[in-house]
Amino acid sequence: MKNIVYFDLETRRSAAQVGGWHEASKMGMSVGVTYSTKDNAYHIYTEDQVMQLIEELQNADMVVGYNHVGFDYQVLQAFAFWTIADNTRNLDICSYLSSKLGHRLKLDSVASVTLGHSKTAEGTDALKWWAEYEQTGDPQKMLDIARYCCFDVKVTMEVYRFGVENGYVNYVDKKGNLIRIDVDWKLDW
Repeated sequence: MKNIVYFDLETRRSAAQVGGWHEASKMGMSVGVTYSTKDNAYHIYTEDQVMQLIEELQNADMVVGYNHVGFDYQVLQAFAFWTIADNTRNLDICSYLSSKLGHRLKLDSVASVTLGHSKTAEGTDALKWWAEYEQTGDPQKMLDIARYCCFDVKVTMEVYRFGVENGYVNYVDKKGNLIRIDVDWKLDW
């Protein structure tokens, strides 16, 4: 059985704190989460375990994420001497949809219409929890980040599986119209 690894991470600092989105490698990682089809389990990593996370991504038959090549890998790049995207096989759902539409969609925009449910929080909440963790050392704040990140991985996995099984995903455009996007995510290993 091939190992698909679904992936997301949360950062320690915002784009504004590091000088812009082009400085993602300076954001740091609070929590990274994967779900592996090899063992049907979630794996949670903190920044001191980042090399184990990178190793899991490299060993995957395919990594599926939402803007993970464009953003998450840029965050991780601070910890690697090689280009992570060049050493992994990827399906970046955000990039795939953007190339078809000519504009970006948020994961929540696709999930809420396609699946009927959405994310549990926003990335800004994870940044707030990290700041609270740094101030207080309260482990509950790290658990909040991990729980939120796990749910993002779950939603990404569900969007991917829906697209594979049905050949499309949906979103609602700015005019309120339901838009169907045909996708071809079937694996031909």
